[in-house]
Amino acid sequence: MKILGIGLVAAAAFAGVANAADLPTKKAVEAPAPKPNCWASFWTWLNSSADDCPIGAYGITLYGTLDVGYGYQDWGARLDPSPDKLNYGLAKSGHEHIWQPVYNGLSTSVLGLKMKEDLAPVGLPGWALVGVLEAGINPYSGMFSNGPRSLADQNFNSANGISTITIGKTKYTAYNTWQSTNFDSSRAGQWDNSQGYIGVSSNTWGTLTFGRTNSLSFDTLSKYDPLSSNAFSQVGFSNSFPGFGNTELVRINSALTYKVSIPNVYTFSAIRLAGQAQIGGYGMGNGATSAYYGQLGFDWGNFSFDGVVAYAQNAVSLSSYGGSFTACGPNNSQISQSYGFIPGSGCYAANQILKATLSNNWGAQLTASYKWDRFRFYGGYIYANLANPSADYAGGFETIASGIFVPAGAVTSTAYPLSNGTLAAPSYAFNRVLQTIWTGFRYSVPDEWLRGWGSLDLAAGFYYQWQNNFNFTWKTGAIHGVPYGYATAAACTGQGAFISSSKCSGALDAISFLADWKPFKRVDIYAGVMIQNIYGGLANGYFNSQIFFNPVNKTIVTAQHAFTQNYDPTIGIRVRF
Repeated sequence: MKILGIGLVAAAAFAGVANAADLPTKKAVEAPAPKPNCWASFWTWLNSSADDCPIGAYGITLYGTLDVGYGYQDWGARLDPSPDKLNYGLAKSGHEHIWQPVYNGLSTSVLGLKMKEDLAPVGLPGWALVGVLEAGINPYSGMFSNGPRSLADQNFNSANGISTITIGKTKYTAYNTWQSTNFDSSRAGQWDNSQGYIGVSSNTWGTLTFGRTNSLSFDTLSKYDPLSSNAFSQVGFSNSFPGFGNTELVRINSALTYKVSIPNVYTFSAIRLAGQAQIGGYGMGNGATSAYYGQLGFDWGNFSFDGVVAYAQNAVSLSSYGGSFTACGPNNSQISQSYGFIPGSGCYAANQILKATLSNNWGAQLTASYKWDRFRFYGGYIYANLANPSADYAGGFETIASGIFVPAGAVTSTAYPLSNGTLAAPSYAFNRVLQTIWTGFRYSVPDEWLRGWGSLDLAAGFYYQWQNNFNFTWKTGAIHGVPYGYATAAACTGQGAFISSSKCSGALDAISFLADWKPFKRVDIYAGVMIQNIYGGLANGYFNSQIFFNPVNKTIVTAQHAFTQNYDPTIGIRVRF
């Protein structure tokens, strides 16, 4: 319609000039070329964008993404049917050099519906009813992505390969029991594990939505990440970055969100404002009891900036039992190897429970980008502060994953009283402070270089995170039956993977490269690598152990190997519809 309008204006102007000059004839206006039929063939459909050729009717559009490939992880883990990605970055479950099929290297495979229904016919011009229903899917298993489930799968497997179990007074060791890929995640098997919201939108007044929604920090981050991917970006691989220390904070299940963009304000081409508040707590399927976000951003010429501040109360970080626990038995019952609950036994089924650490989180995220010619440069900074939570939840609670709960005694939170008359050690006697910076660029190769063979983007990025030393020793006891507890600073000993505590100061860095070729508008064929290193407290526990029989002296030998560097060369293909 825009092209047609320009043509009509030009035709009218030309006719007026001709009449003034008393020309004998008028040149006919040529009609604009018809829009290509994107359904003419499979190839024309591939070379149309989802916006050009949507699959939908009556304001409802079906869309999806499929992302698969093949790659190598220097310290990886085997596929698990539940999580939304692989060990592209360092994880304690890494245990071997492995080539294997991979998935979601560039972005998460999803299936969704989106709605935009114009309300002009009911007397509200410029307004629309909007909504999204989207689920992340593991493309190999076909399951809805479920991070907590992947953790529960590891309850009998140790991250470093050796599991122990105590029955009565006897301790047993299971040799070389490796974990598969596992992560905590806000995607917990829900049919709307990405997003599921409804709202209204105005061309003037912005958009107001309610439901399961990405946090403002998560939505903003992808715009300012030069690689913006699971396999090649450190801040894309782990949602703990936009979650200000907790991955479950990047999506709010019951969020009231308002966003507005105001165009042409003084010298700014646009100013963005947004606010977000969580309604309800754990009972509403959230990973915190409350959460609040605010955003301010602007575009000024080729420069863009967005800042986000956030606060969350009693934020949840889940973990597995990791192969070390007390089994069901006389006078002690905690977890059963049976995957079905045994009524009357007091045993918890292995696939029904996890451990949790709670914290109050607050932080800020500052991001910027600048476009120059065919380059776009990026930079960002995240500050996260994790403190003791506001409540102890010592009796346990339901997680965001259906059928999985945290039992009593499996919560690390505040210094709550224990049955032995002492106080439990809190999560953060000293606050944990995480700071992250990154920079990088993206370059669009000139079309003439490709001679009609689609488009090609090249990207590189550098990421760096560091944490303070919040290591402590917890002193507890009782005076006249009244429990007391206090923390004292604790020294850190050892180094690398064998440093004494994950609470010691530490750092990680990553450098990444990506080539993303689009032979068709709907298809990405990509190749890249992320090289990652960790140091100090962040490296604690990054080792594996293997038990061997020495035939010479007929003894059992345990060999340990630290892994504090990982690289993940990966190729893949992503198709969107």
